[in-house]
Amino acid sequence: MDCIIIGIAGGTGSGKSTFTNRLRDAFPNDIAVIYHDNYYRRQDEIPFEERKKVNYDHPDSLETDLMVRHLQLLKSGQAVDCPVYDYSLHNRSDRTVHIEPKKIIVAEGILLLADPRLCELLDIKIFVEADADERILRRIIRDVKERGRDLDNIVEQYLTTVKPMHYLYVAPTRAIADIVINSGMNDVAFDIVRSKIRLLLNDSEN
Repeated sequence: MDCIIIGIAGGTGSGKSTFTNRLRDAFPNDIAVIYHDNYYRRQDEIPFEERKKVNYDHPDSLETDLMVRHLQLLKSGQAVDCPVYDYSLHNRSDRTVHIEPKKIIVAEGILLLADPRLCELLDIKIFVEADADERILRRIIRDVKERGRDLDNIVEQYLTTVKPMHYLYVAPTRAIADIVINSGMNDVAFDIVRSKIRLLLNDSEN
């Protein structure tokens, strides 16, 4: 099965999920989404208080080998059972999400373009960027409301790992993206990507 794999990367709070969701809405029958965040390594042997201090913005914190394998399986037309990460526990949960192969696979994650193996699988590489102050504000709101984090932990994590890792590993991947957009709500960029996907879908059917 031929499929199109689109990678959406960018810093925390940049608007990746917004752009991903807009694409999913535009192609509801043809799209499946796989999140790099769900491939954080299982840490059952590490106490909770210690897990809170782990550097989750370093590439080594992710089981990228497994994600590469899952993308390869999806590309070949096989379904996968994707792990599910529990942000409140700072650990992988026991649940999985069953993902069926689709014509379009969207892979999303801050460090997606930092791994050459993932980049080789991507037909379109998109980098979403935003000002640092906007990104931290969005992260605070998201982590408090959706992930049950306390403000002190969010600020400490941002200053000690998120910010330095962004400049070390995330920001440099902007240079290898095919498309760089300044917001998940950028309508011009969205229209361009949507049109490109339609062309690729039409080519795959002919």
